[in-house]
Amino acid sequence: MALLDDAEIESRLAERPGWSRSGETIERTFECGDFVGSVKFVDGLVEPAEAMGHHPDLEISWDKVKVSLSTHSEGGLTANDFELAAKIDALAAG
Repeated sequence: MALLDDAEIESRLAERPGWSRSGETIERTFECGDFVGSVKFVDGLVEPAEAMGHHPDLEISWDKVKVSLSTHSEGGLTANDFELAAKIDALAAG
């Protein structure tokens, strides 16, 4: 999978409100209400991540989950990162 250039990354980020770039990753923090909500949210990420064979880095802090995406095998951001971000956004929406 090809790495995206800066212009493509910025264009795709514009389509993903709440996500921001941090170096070679995109990240977003989701508020989940409490620890149980955070763990349930993370549990919901398992299926789409496994189906894509693309796994996010996660940080859980009581009522928040920070999701970071990067295609480690490619050394940066690819279309897969934005595809998984869209799936995560859909899970968070409901």
